Amino acid sequence: MSLSGKVVLVTGGGGALAGAILDAFVGDGAKVVLAGRDADRLTEAAGGKRDVSWVVADVTNPDDVAEMVDTVVRRHGRLDVAVNAAGVFGKPAPVASLELDTWKSVLDTNLTGVFLCMKYEIAAMRRTGGGAIINVSSNIGAHGRRPGLSAYASSKAAVSVLTQTAAREYIADGIRINAISPGASDTPMSYRPGETKEDRDARVAAAVPAGRVSDPGEVAATVLWLASDAASYVVGHDLVVDGGATA
Repeated sequence: MSLSGKVVLVTGGGGALAGAILDAFVGDGAKVVLAGRDADRLTEAAGGKRDVSWVVADVTNPDDVAEMVDTVVRRHGRLDVAVNAAGVFGKPAPVASLELDTWKSVLDTNLTGVFLCMKYEIAAMRRTGGGAIINVSSNIGAHGRRPGLSAYASSKAAVSVLTQTAAREYIADGIRINAISPGASDTPMSYRPGETKEDRDARVAAAVPAGRVSDPGEVAATVLWLASDAASYVVGHDLVVDGGATA
């Protein structure tokens, strides 16, 4: 399952989940490039680790995304694995009260951002004989819904379908494309406004059969597996990691 020496790009690089994904790949000997909009957060996430660098990029900007992928290839000569983890919730609201700007912002980041990343990642991987792409979707979307999160659910459901479509299009080029759909994980996105950790844990325990949020490392482990040769026959799969919440 070793990914030693592989070149990995992780978007959403300033987030808690991306940090866990970074640690998993670095622990397995990969070279990782983090991408995100905030240089300070990327610097902190990289933490001076060996074989970790970063690049500032906004996944909703086609020029940024093209330059992001080109930067990875210039630094390391190739791109072997891409993890598209950038995402936002947006301000919750029922459909009739949802602001158009919120709808557009969520879809721009969560869906168009994944599309743009894959567009350029696939091109880079085709030039060097293949690779693996893992898109971070959500158990809110194709697998479950939550009132007030129509934009988020719609964007993530679309990511699941986009993943499956692209997977069929590019497996002949040696590019395996899959998705993960995490549930509540121990990150800032798992909190509702004003919640304490105790409030969050009690709410999740009542709704999730596993009785707890996941550790980000548990989610990162599924990404590592999908990127590795251990998952060499897994194509177009959307792996739900939610403690049974949508089982």
